[in-house]
Amino acid sequence: MTFIEALNWRYATKRMNGRQIPTEKLNNILEAVQLAPSSFGLTPYNVIIVEDPAIKEKLSASCYNQPQIKESAALLIFAPWKNITEAQVDEYMNEIATTRGIPAEALADFASVIKGKVNSSSATDLHIWAARQAYIALGFGLAAAAVEEVDATPMEGFNPAGVAEVLGLDEKGLAPVCILALGYRDAEQDYLTNAKKVRRAQEKLFIKH
Repeated sequence: MTFIEALNWRYATKRMNGRQIPTEKLNNILEAVQLAPSSFGLTPYNVIIVEDPAIKEKLSASCYNQPQIKESAALLIFAPWKNITEAQVDEYMNEIATTRGIPAEALADFASVIKGKVNSSSATDLHIWAARQAYIALGFGLAAAAVEEVDATPMEGFNPAGVAEVLGLDEKGLAPVCILALGYRDAEQDYLTNAKKVRRAQEKLFIKH
């Protein structure tokens, strides 16, 4: 399939059949998430991968018992950092320096810009900023899943506190904002399997100047 054909093929799958995703396909989706752009490249979030049926069972109640939680092959839970610190910025600078083979001191101005953003923003604003970066990664995961012909459902309908408690995210300084359920559609149970895709017409969506 072409990329556009893959996007037309995908939909927010409501029922999945529990079939496991081949390792190569799942790894390709995870790599796409990893390669997603973020502001400054900081990537101020973590992605929790849940494949254990017992953990998915525990998460179900906090996700309002939506069937995709237990029927999926894997859940990707996008959790922005609750706080962003200068130490995290320094760690990122060290990663750049090591990867590109340059002295960390050469990145002092870049580090200063990021730290200025961190120190001049409230914790709430930083969390909103981090969440926006996580949603970009969610989009990359959705697109990659379509290319791999793996069904995917983006989900915001859950109790963040409940999900955080099950996964022990509070102590990790993480706050979940969205979930991507991955698996394969149950064509007999999912009423949307053969439904035509509905999107706003281009002439209504795009505004040209």
